[in-house]
Amino acid sequence: MKRAVIIGATSGIGREVAQILLKEGWHVGIAGRREEFLRQMRDLQPQSIEYEVIDVTREDAPVRLQDLINKLGGMDLYLHCSGYGRINPGLDPVIETEVIRTNVTGFVLMANYAFRFFKEQKGGHLAAITSVAGRRGMGLNAAYSSSKRFQMTYLSSLAQLSHNGKYNIRITDIQPGFVKTDFLHHSYPMMMKTPYVAGKIARGLSKGKRFIIIDWRYRLLAYAWHMIPRWIWERINLQRFVRQ
Repeated sequence: MKRAVIIGATSGIGREVAQILLKEGWHVGIAGRREEFLRQMRDLQPQSIEYEVIDVTREDAPVRLQDLINKLGGMDLYLHCSGYGRINPGLDPVIETEVIRTNVTGFVLMANYAFRFFKEQKGGHLAAITSVAGRRGMGLNAAYSSSKRFQMTYLSSLAQLSHNGKYNIRITDIQPGFVKTDFLHHSYPMMMKTPYVAGKIARGLSKGKRFIIIDWRYRLLAYAWHMIPRWIWERINLQRFVRQ
């Protein structure tokens, strides 16, 4: 039986992907900060689900990840869905710091541990949800877009390490556009529904893709963004495209 750990599985994309993997016969370990939601999910399929309360910003997060792996009896896929971001053009330092704690420090703690676990195991699949927002700096959410760029670069570094060390660790960088979840408090253009995005992710993971950009509209958009000269990009007012 294949075993997957999903960090950030209490809602949104992580929860939806967990449901898909369960239907495909996976044994799934779910993790998040809200134990009541984790327990509710586990009680639906106790024979196929294990859970552990994990806050990626806490120092004990890697230890709790290992506890979850032990409950599963191993790990073949690690999927990092945990993330935080807010529109913050005023650069509120409290928000910026929390974004960095979750998306950079917490992400590194968990991805690092999963990579080293797979290295010892001599194989595995490490995937994380970054964002198309990480492709250019965005004044609306400077820390968020920058942290997502960091994640992309870190995953690329892990892929290089795996290749050069022949560790047999597949790396997948999942870059969705705007997804309609509780995470978003504003309305954005081209918003996608969570089940649609989760289905794309599950199919991409099953194929071992290095990149999963969701969907074709955002692939075109990301390409267009890179064609915009820096001096023009830095004069674009992105706030005009966001509705309260």
